[in-house]
Amino acid sequence: MNPIMVWAVPALAAATLCLRVSTDLVKATVAALIFGAVLSKAEHPQLEVLLCDLEPSTIAISDPKILEKLKLCPALTGAQQDALNALLLSGHTEYGDPSSWDLQTLQDLGPLVLALNQTTLSLVAEAVREDFRSSIAAASITQSHSQRDKSLLLLGAAAASRPRLKRSTDREIPFPNLPKPSSGCLSEPITASNIDDILFLTIEQLDPCLSNDVLIKNLQAVLDLPITSQMSQILKKKVDEFFPEGIPEEQLRHLGLLSRLYTEQEISRWPVTSSDTLAALLRPSGGEWHDAQVQQLLSRYLALGGSLTGPLLQEMGGKTLCKLQEEQIQQIPPAAIRTAGPLNISTCSQSKKEQLYGKAKEALGSSPSSHYCWIQPYLGGAPAEDLKDLANAGVAINMDLETFLALNPEELQKLSVADVKHLLGENLAKLKEAEQEPAVLSWVQKQFQRELDCELGIGLQGGRPQPTGTASSPAATTSVASVTSPAATTPDTKNCYPYSHIFA
Repeated sequence: MNPIMVWAVPALAAATLCLRVSTDLVKATVAALIFGAVLSKAEHPQLEVLLCDLEPSTIAISDPKILEKLKLCPALTGAQQDALNALLLSGHTEYGDPSSWDLQTLQDLGPLVLALNQTTLSLVAEAVREDFRSSIAAASITQSHSQRDKSLLLLGAAAASRPRLKRSTDREIPFPNLPKPSSGCLSEPITASNIDDILFLTIEQLDPCLSNDVLIKNLQAVLDLPITSQMSQILKKKVDEFFPEGIPEEQLRHLGLLSRLYTEQEISRWPVTSSDTLAALLRPSGGEWHDAQVQQLLSRYLALGGSLTGPLLQEMGGKTLCKLQEEQIQQIPPAAIRTAGPLNISTCSQSKKEQLYGKAKEALGSSPSSHYCWIQPYLGGAPAEDLKDLANAGVAINMDLETFLALNPEELQKLSVADVKHLLGENLAKLKEAEQEPAVLSWVQKQFQRELDCELGIGLQGGRPQPTGTASSPAATTSVASVTSPAATTPDTKNCYPYSHIFA
């Protein structure tokens, strides 16, 4: 940057903040600076707000790299958007001529897509626009409501070059085959052939322009769109209006995200008799359920004679399983746990983990050590006795650190140094990384430091000093006699020898 500009920028910032020069003078100075170079955020953060307040004429003649700075602006005025489009239409930006844009180009434009006008978008290949719309719609399935609202804006921008619906009072060509617009609808009504046009309706127009009959017949297609939270509430109301006596079971399977809007009282009346219906309602693609909703849904299903099968548990997933009441978990047959396979129950309470471990162990019908990989996700509910059996089964467990840290903290304290060594196996050295974890720290403080050094040799500190002047029987496993050295700051392995020699 030339020396005059380097001097001018801080001077401009000072003038703006201290002397309160006129807005027009500030804009004029910024324009002079930007005309020759684009200022980086790191170098001149004071100018960020001013950049978003530039005159349209300045944007049109600025360095094309100004586009990257405009992406940071919360919103652009209509005139600024026109100047932005003029700059893009020149073809002299890094994005090239709009006729050459592909899907990646539209994604790289980011929030600037919202500022593109029909002239610019009309030059983009229709296939590219459709790919862009599809990518946004696909991503919106797993988004939160606020993210979906933003996706809806992008979808509207991507489809801006499509012919808009005419107001019913301004039609130039009759549409004899279309249903008559409902009262209050100012556009052509929504039909199966123009479902996507829902995105162009205001909240006020959604209800009158989308009939209940069309919604129910095309519910899946409607819910595949990035529906906002406000739109969802309207769609739920229309579904309830169409089924005043209650939603049929077949239709429940297609409620998707709308199902999450129903109260526990409403759910208690649903005819959920099939495991397929329950599985469809619990699919993660519909969004998060509240615990009380899930519990009511399961209660209703069980009350109507349903049973919790392996495939159903697998469809539910561990996160939903953990939302059940303990009484409901108790009704799960051990065989269902076996056929469901490993489930991630890390979000369960300790008591629920113990319940599920008990059922998993019963489902095995044999020692957990022979099926370690299968029972591993449930070990957070295992008692110390079973963990000791795993450690001394003569089979290499090589428990990963994540599983070890998820063990019941109370049961972990009951394990000996040898137990921990055998459980972790090849992963023993990683325990050092977790020595400040509360459960590990507490366990270390219960062990003799010399035993930690000699048995593990990984540098764990904080163990108890050796008792002085005592003797241990050959059966002892967690104490060492006649050793008086203090806790070492580094692993003391040179004096380590088999504990059987000490106990002799």
